[in-house]
Amino acid sequence: MVYQASPTRYENMEYRRCGQSGLKLPAVSLGLWHNFGDNAHFDNGRKLIRHAFDHGITHFDLANNYGPPPGSAEQHFGRILQEDLLPYRDELIISSKAGYTMWDGPYGDWGSKKYLVASLNQSLKRMGLDYVDIFYHHRPDPDTPLEETMAALDLIVRQGKALYVGLSNYPAERARKAFEILQQLGTPCLLHQPKYSMFERWVEADLLDTLADNGVGSIAFSPLAGGVLTDRYLAGIPEDSRAASGSKFLTADQLTEEKLAKVRKLNEIAQARGQKLSQMALAWVLRGDRVTSVLIGASKTSQIDDAVGMVANRHFSAEELASIEGILV
Repeated sequence: MVYQASPTRYENMEYRRCGQSGLKLPAVSLGLWHNFGDNAHFDNGRKLIRHAFDHGITHFDLANNYGPPPGSAEQHFGRILQEDLLPYRDELIISSKAGYTMWDGPYGDWGSKKYLVASLNQSLKRMGLDYVDIFYHHRPDPDTPLEETMAALDLIVRQGKALYVGLSNYPAERARKAFEILQQLGTPCLLHQPKYSMFERWVEADLLDTLADNGVGSIAFSPLAGGVLTDRYLAGIPEDSRAASGSKFLTADQLTEEKLAKVRKLNEIAQARGQKLSQMALAWVLRGDRVTSVLIGASKTSQIDDAVGMVANRHFSAEELASIEGILV
């Protein structure tokens, strides 16, 4: 049966201007870091992407190395795009990145012009696209001159292979220098993608101020701290959880009793707000409107429903914020 998007898909999502650009992003974006590679069921990935779009999530975030294996998430997304979403291409924001190891040899990693241009060419081929909406440099390169990396991003836009460019995982001072170079080249940075959650707050020291000062938007990845800020671990570590699976992204020794006690107290505040803990955690990242969008992962459609449902109750009273801060410090 041919997929037809829900006619009500834009009714319950909030769209927020990205920095000083003309682009708006949904408050909730879907990342394809996990659950969309060859190790996942294709039909479930298709169901998740359709469900997300049917609920107003227009932004799908990928990278060259997403899978596993690297490249497979883009390949699978490309198939779903061609078979289901192609009539809606102009309603979508599709992003990709390069900066981590992608192929063997000296030209398959980091931030050289050679690597970034070649990587995006490969990504476009895997997805069957002429261009992506946003292309990021995925992490700072300690050896390649920043001028070369930013010139590569500028070139990619001038070639018509990306509409906007972004950075990910850049600390504030290096990001500021990158913004200055991009401005001089005539291709301003649209978006910065940092890791940010109640348990990962480094961006508050100076990065968020740097973004605001330069008119750059932000989209937070891992806003649920790898699943810790959900109801998954309220009673300990389930045998079928990510923390018990040997995942390098969340290990059992990271879930100390002190952290779990904080999770339980946060859950009490969420319940008093009439929300799930995951919803409150997403809303907290968006508080104050300094973050443009939260980037979620999903393995079930119910997780997408929860995230979208957060939009209806994403503001906090001063008392709630103080109570949360008292738990987190």
